[in-house]
Amino acid sequence: MLTPTVFEVTFEPTIMNPKPGDPGEVTFKAGQFVSVVVPGAGPKGRDLRRAYSIASAPESKPIELCVKLVEGGPGTNYLYGLRAGDTFKGYAPYGTFIFTHRPQRHACFISTGTGIAPFRSMIRSESYQQNKPLSTTLLLGVREENELLYTHEFGNIDWVEFIPAVSRPIDAGAFKGLKGRVTDHFRHSGEHFPWLETDYYLCGSGAMIDEIKMLLTARGVVKESIHVEVYYKPPKDPVVADAPVASPEAADKIGT
Repeated sequence: MLTPTVFEVTFEPTIMNPKPGDPGEVTFKAGQFVSVVVPGAGPKGRDLRRAYSIASAPESKPIELCVKLVEGGPGTNYLYGLRAGDTFKGYAPYGTFIFTHRPQRHACFISTGTGIAPFRSMIRSESYQQNKPLSTTLLLGVREENELLYTHEFGNIDWVEFIPAVSRPIDAGAFKGLKGRVTDHFRHSGEHFPWLETDYYLCGSGAMIDEIKMLLTARGVVKESIHVEVYYKPPKDPVVADAPVASPEAADKIGT
């Protein structure tokens, strides 16, 4: 478990029914997601599909998903029940939530909970590290301090300003980090922040995204500089199938 309620799924995908010209392996871009098939969990025993952001870099093997364990959630409970050597079916890759490098620009990633997953994939990717923005700011908001994700990892990257915030710490007296909502901390970034020279990527709760978008608009940031995670319904034929699970643990983002 990454936290008491977030786990990681690692797997090596294989391509089902490859067509002539298909690549020999599944490839993806940082920020994309996998749509996992949940067998028999839908109405009348039909399969369901749930989307989970990829948390690993495109160059890394195996693929890692960051998943929140949701009580009663068919997707997260299905993934949580998998064990090493089990297989599952899915569709991948999907999504257009991909970082686009623009010269002489800063990058600001704002997330809540497992919404940090696509940003981990982006920051760890070779394309991002070879074409870094002028600066990289990563904000993460969670409710309790034991839900903070990847703090040691991002805290040790000297070119990333990592700002984790806890809105309701379990032990407010002992917790020494930032307290309060991540949106409030971002709101008070001040005039020194390069508001109009930054590209913003938002992933997490709808409330956070709506609030940040309103804040940025009030600051004069154009909509072309604001990017939000979007999921699409996958086509009928699965691309990734029978992916062997490399670890009994797992990680969730939006799907339940």
